[in-house]
Amino acid sequence: MFEVLVFVYENYWRGDACPELAHLERKLNAVGFEAEEIQDALTWLNDLNLAARGLQLPALDNEASSSAPQPDIQAWAPSRNSMRIYSMAEQAHLGSDCLGFVTFLENSDVLPAHMREIVIDRAMAAPADPLPLDDLKIIVLMVFWSLGQEPDPLILDELCDDTSNRLAH
Repeated sequence: MFEVLVFVYENYWRGDACPELAHLERKLNAVGFEAEEIQDALTWLNDLNLAARGLQLPALDNEASSSAPQPDIQAWAPSRNSMRIYSMAEQAHLGSDCLGFVTFLENSDVLPAHMREIVIDRAMAAPADPLPLDDLKIIVLMVFWSLGQEPDPLILDELCDDTSNRLAH
């Protein structure tokens, strides 16, 4: 499944540039991916798109906006000092490497709380147990991709670089 997701990320720069799922399925079949991998990836991408759309508030028309109070999005956001407590299932599925990496991204102010929740949701939908860190990095990239955002270049390097060959100084 992750090979398909990487292919989609590399060939469609933003989520809104990606074709409809039926057309994408034909393209992936033509490239040579296995049918089961394609179906898993398309289901995963569909759920990612639903989660990304859930973050967007519906546009209010002009008449309603003048008489109705505007929703306060900041009131829904967790405070800067809040802490995310992971369930036992999340801890077991993600493992310490993935949880540590999510914490690193949060502490670096790269992954806001709403995006973190999408990352956790999509990571929990991934088949591996525990999830490898490289797969989590692909998930983080796909969340940024689906929201039409580009991560900071240093974080992008961290997400895309193979750290196993790095030499500590």
